[in-house]
Amino acid sequence: MNRLFGSAPKAPKPTLNSAISTLDGRISSVDVKIASLNAELGGYQAKLGKMREGPGKAALKAKALRVLQRRKQYEAQRDQLQGQVWNMEQAQALQDNLAGVMTTVDAMQTTQKELRRQYGKVDLDRIDRLQDDMADLLDVGNEIQESLSRGYELPDDVDEAELDAELELLGADLEHEAGLDAGAVPDFMREEVPEFIDEPPQSAAAKVQEAAR
Repeated sequence: MNRLFGSAPKAPKPTLNSAISTLDGRISSVDVKIASLNAELGGYQAKLGKMREGPGKAALKAKALRVLQRRKQYEAQRDQLQGQVWNMEQAQALQDNLAGVMTTVDAMQTTQKELRRQYGKVDLDRIDRLQDDMADLLDVGNEIQESLSRGYELPDDVDEAELDAELELLGADLEHEAGLDAGAVPDFMREEVPEFIDEPPQSAAAKVQEAAR
């Protein structure tokens, strides 16, 4: 048979999205029919309200009852279709969540492999040696800073008693210099006076007085 007529083409398998779309189309079609029946019932209701009791009104009521039955059947059919759509939407949500979980798991596995590959390149012993070398260099730097900041010509054994004695000595020298006369020869100039001079040099005022005599 397949040789004569050939095999039927293989159609793609339906998916939940396509099935939901198909059912939504059917529900829309049923809604259109229900709306049409409601309009027809509305017309019957308007006519029955104006008619008197009798065979004509009874016949019109019978038609309205048949329309009402058809509307109820369509409403039941719509409820069934909406229930199917709801179930498929829940299944679609589960499928989407599962796909998201699988994507997350795949990403975690890829990250784990990459981390293992990267950590495999890390040499902990080398890092420890680098840390030790850095500590040694910091110690050397501290020693250099201490050496450069060391003071010169400053004795370390100076105490407060020596400081007080030095200040007292400086004060005595200042008082002695303040007591010298204006015409006196300072101590540092006395050593420079030649030995062959018998008398000390006279001041300008003394020379003027001697000439006035």
